Amino acid sequence: MVDQNSTLKGVVPTGPRFFGRRKGRPLKTSMKRLLDEGLPKIIFDPLQKIDHQFGRHADYYLEIGFGGGEFIAGLAAARPECNFIGAEPFINGVASLLRHVEEQQLGNIRIWPDDVRLILPALGGGSLAGAFIMFPDPWPKRRHAGRRILQPTLLDQLATMIRPGGNLTLASDDPAAKSWLLQAAMSHGDFVWTARHPDDWRKLPMGLSETRYMRKAERAGRRPSWFHFRRRDSVAP
Repeated sequence: MVDQNSTLKGVVPTGPRFFGRRKGRPLKTSMKRLLDEGLPKIIFDPLQKIDHQFGRHADYYLEIGFGGGEFIAGLAAARPECNFIGAEPFINGVASLLRHVEEQQLGNIRIWPDDVRLILPALGGGSLAGAFIMFPDPWPKRRHAGRRILQPTLLDQLATMIRPGGNLTLASDDPAAKSWLLQAAMSHGDFVWTARHPDDWRKLPMGLSETRYMRKAERAGRRPSWFHFRRRDSVAP
């Protein structure tokens, strides 16, 4: 297993922490086993080339904050020809994704159990076909605005990592989060919002799986929205 502390010694993410707890309720014995035995086999190693970690070259997709892992697991199962990297510092969520990987025998997922900003430099320019930020913590209070995930610095990094013509997909059910996600991405010159009709953001895009957060929102009467952006083919002037 990669020792995160020694591997990334001296590396500090840019900006404040945008995630909450690292641990939740105590894990069951089976989930602890997955962390001990399963995670070392598929942990993302920022010191190795991506192709070497997957044993092949393919389109790469990144999910930032995968929660319980059902979304990225659904993508990996539906697109076996592609490779997926999931970053999530919440250890209970990491264990949940490991369970999906084991149950579905998914070989095209690698997991980074920490702040995604620690590994972005290792991905390389134009390395990603797309990235997903699904139902992030809204951090609605003004004093917590700096902890919202889609900051200009992260957008700059994603604009470098996502290849021209690649995709950035955002989703939320929180009205405040919808506003700042959409405003942040639209204000960045390297991304273009592809929506042409209200259904383009009101309905779950074809090919994307549901998440527990989406189902929870719908049960509570909140309407999720999806914002699909395309990386410009050239840098905007």
